[in-house]
Amino acid sequence: MVIDIISWVAVALILATATTILISQDWRISLAALALQYLAAFWLVTRHLPLAMGSVKLIAGWMVVATLGMTRLSLSTLDNQMEDTFWFRGRWFRIILMGIVGLIATGSSMQIEAVIPGLGLPVIAGSMILIGAGVVHLGVTSDLLRVTLGLLTLLAGFEILYAALESAILVTGLLAVVNLGLGILGSYLLIAGSFPLESEDEL
Repeated sequence: MVIDIISWVAVALILATATTILISQDWRISLAALALQYLAAFWLVTRHLPLAMGSVKLIAGWMVVATLGMTRLSLSTLDNQMEDTFWFRGRWFRIILMGIVGLIATGSSMQIEAVIPGLGLPVIAGSMILIGAGVVHLGVTSDLLRVTLGLLTLLAGFEILYAALESAILVTGLLAVVNLGLGILGSYLLIAGSFPLESEDEL
């Protein structure tokens, strides 16, 4: 009973952090929310995986957050940077999108639990919220850091659901490597994109 309550608290934390990442304009707040999101995902993953294997996902996620944070901190020239050019930038629009994601996750969780019993409603709901939030995030932004956060959110949702179906150590390790690779690739693209292109006259 207590474990179920904590699991639903983790789902609520996932919804709150995913919404924060989507609407926040401050990269520091977004990365802090991502770190909390990995903590909630860790709890849901350990409903079906041993604690050690779940810890791998948590540590890999926090390493990605640290990598992106250190990279973004070094790019101080981007503090006064370009804003997202997508025309739907309103916070209420994004909050409404997350509300739709929450409704879809609630409805689909019951359907999935009926088809594949034993996964647990909190696990399914948490993963569906993250997958939906990741898709929404990728659809409303063109910023490199935020695209990376959207991909990491989408992958975290997939990992929670997949951990309930497959508990192989190799797959867990590969998914952790994919997370780290995605973080490193995002950091590289942030650094590469911060340098101005040379014009033909300068060549």
